[in-house]
Amino acid sequence: MTLTSQHDPFVLAGKTYQSRLLVGTGKYKDFEETRLAIDASGAEIITVAIRRTNIGQNANEPSLLDYLPPSQYTLLPNTAGCYSADDAVRTLRLARELLDGHDLVKLEVLGDPGNLFPNMPETLKAAKTLVDDGFKVMVYCADDPIQARMLEDIGCVAIMPLASLIGSGMGILNPWNLRLILDQSKVPVLVDAGVGTASDATIAMELGCDGVLMNTAIAGARDPVRMALAMKQGVESGRNAYLAGRVPRKYYDADPSSPTEGLIHSRSS
Repeated sequence: MTLTSQHDPFVLAGKTYQSRLLVGTGKYKDFEETRLAIDASGAEIITVAIRRTNIGQNANEPSLLDYLPPSQYTLLPNTAGCYSADDAVRTLRLARELLDGHDLVKLEVLGDPGNLFPNMPETLKAAKTLVDDGFKVMVYCADDPIQARMLEDIGCVAIMPLASLIGSGMGILNPWNLRLILDQSKVPVLVDAGVGTASDATIAMELGCDGVLMNTAIAGARDPVRMALAMKQGVESGRNAYLAGRVPRKYYDADPSSPTEGLIHSRSS
């Protein structure tokens, strides 16, 4: 157990977790590689795209649950590929039925197939319907502090602003908006989308994010299992740095690490 997880547990929707890294299960070459990468990541919460992954709805095909059983992981059904509130709500109701009443879900309603940016009016509409229906909703959204507050007011259990476009690997493009969302939120804030490498995850955690969710950055790496380990370490490092508190930036004001008093200075004779 790491220092971070031992003294700084992550509480989400009333449940405590040790890992602040959430990972997806898509884009791997097979379910075996998926399992190996997720084991290396240390993640306890894993997302499942209900429209793209078999978790029992196709009885004659291999099921992800044979490799990642719900007894070992918290499954997070998501609505990847949905472009309307009605479609997203219908998808998560199916997931709840398939997973015996499971209510923790990730909502995403996309607005454009080219850039996968969220459709916020439809996202807000779906979030209200799902919360009213008893779901615990984690929600992918734009890095807009006003709409993030609206989602929290609706009753979402976590706000998940994008760092950059889904699958882009461009990292955190607007840390200032994330900071605004973090400063106002009373529920966990997790970066979702755009992480490309471990340093991106570290930066997100150093900003004060409660966690990071990723898929492509691991599954699309040349060595997904090694990258999963790097992401685990990056998240832990960033969280520890945030908790430790960095020294303030002092532009044009040098402050030597070692004291200068009492130094022996040579003098020319």
